[in-house]
Amino acid sequence: MRLKPGCKEEYRKRHQAIWPELQQLLKDNGVSDYTIFLDEETNILFGVQQQAGQQSSQDLGTLPIVQRWWAFMADIMDTNPDNSPVTTPLEEVFHME
Repeated sequence: MRLKPGCKEEYRKRHQAIWPELQQLLKDNGVSDYTIFLDEETNILFGVQQQAGQQSSQDLGTLPIVQRWWAFMADIMDTNPDNSPVTTPLEEVFHME
């Protein structure tokens, strides 16, 4: 995902106040230990989450609360026409437990 320039503090502020019902939805759908990192040179956001099952947070995009969150974040991130964050799938090249 990519953050718009100058929006780091606003992004951090919004996530510090994540809606409880959105956080519960993620947990109820097997998403846990969710961390988002920012590369300040490129404004690229990199999210890492543990998942129980095959769903990730991005798979919940048809739900109204997720669509509201995307709309809430659209002014500070690069988004698709439906307000979902523009994402780039990455290939796992190493993993260690």
